[in-house]
Amino acid sequence: MANSKSAEKRVRQIAVRTERNRATKSKIKTLQKRALTAAEAGNAEEAQKNFREFVSEVDKAAKKNIFAKNKAAHMKRRTNKALKPA
Repeated sequence: MANSKSAEKRVRQIAVRTERNRATKSKIKTLQKRALTAAEAGNAEEAQKNFREFVSEVDKAAKKNIFAKNKAAHMKRRTNKALKPA
């Protein structure tokens, strides 16, 4: 339990940031699934559109340190590799 006003404030800030980061990660996972699903269905144009949105969100998350730079690169590469055969 926090013992000082500043520690209590830090606890509140961490809670807000955790929620924000969780929402961002969830959005990224959804975009990734949409791109892969579209590729499996054979809709290459839709898959590319969703992949561009996915890459944009991953880059924004990496810029905000939600993901490490290398993790972001790994996610983009793995998703792109899965889309290539489609």
